[in-house]
Amino acid sequence: MASDPKEIVLDLSPFFRLLRDGTCQRIGPAQFLPPSDDPDAAFRSKDVTVDAETGVSVRIFAPRRRDTPQKLPLVIYIHGGAFCVGSVASPVFHNFISNLVEKANVIAVSVEYRLAPENPLPIPFEDSWAAFQWIASHAASGGGPEPWLNDHADFRRVFVGGESAGATIANDVAIRAGVREFAGVEIVGLFLVHPFFGGKEEDKLYKSLCPTSSARDDDPRLYPAVDPRIGQMAGRRVVFFVAEKDFLREKGKGYYEGLKKSAWAGEAEIMESEGVGHCFHLFDTTSDKAVAITHRLVELFNSC
Repeated sequence: MASDPKEIVLDLSPFFRLLRDGTCQRIGPAQFLPPSDDPDAAFRSKDVTVDAETGVSVRIFAPRRRDTPQKLPLVIYIHGGAFCVGSVASPVFHNFISNLVEKANVIAVSVEYRLAPENPLPIPFEDSWAAFQWIASHAASGGGPEPWLNDHADFRRVFVGGESAGATIANDVAIRAGVREFAGVEIVGLFLVHPFFGGKEEDKLYKSLCPTSSARDDDPRLYPAVDPRIGQMAGRRVVFFVAEKDFLREKGKGYYEGLKKSAWAGEAEIMESEGVGHCFHLFDTTSDKAVAITHRLVELFNSC
């Protein structure tokens, strides 16, 4: 008897379900916030196409009022969502970044990559790398096509990060950026919030999205400490954020320990939030623990 192509092979309710035919059943209405140029807001934002053929784009955030004329630290942010859900326009991600831009006085670029499973892994990784290269092109003599980056971004003070699967992708970007190197671009630090990394057991979600992977800690994307290029990873400082009740806590801590023992020569540090779960800070934004994450990130972005 033939299997049902709409059979659920992995149920991650209340967010999404993966079906046998390789599609994703995303649960709940999609919510999107448009970019804003409200003159009364503390920040402004706009969407810019990176590659018209693939549809990769970015949303750029900049503070409206600036205390000094100097260029600002540049934060490159890659959203989470298990590689399958989310957008730069999702309210939780848009609001999180806009708050950071206001609090830290930085310019931020949020990456819109194509989602799995319709776009199989490693496409989200490749899209994010393409976006990084486009951003980095603005550091070259003469600048790039986007005036906000040319005018406001300090490419000697770049920070790369994200949460959950976005943190996984961000770490991959940092390794590739360190190997290739870009003239005029210096990644000072990484921030990995509740990151999605591998362990000894097969990760069923990652295996479903990338059948050629072992989906364990011998896959360099899932456990970058085993990547032979790890010693070249860009950044002098990596800040890990984990949560006590997060199902990914031990895997995040595992990579933190592995990174400290690796050939990478930078400084790794970790902050744990007690009594809370995965990505709580996106949904309970005013809690003391969420504010503490924001404060730690502001400190990182203003550390140089």
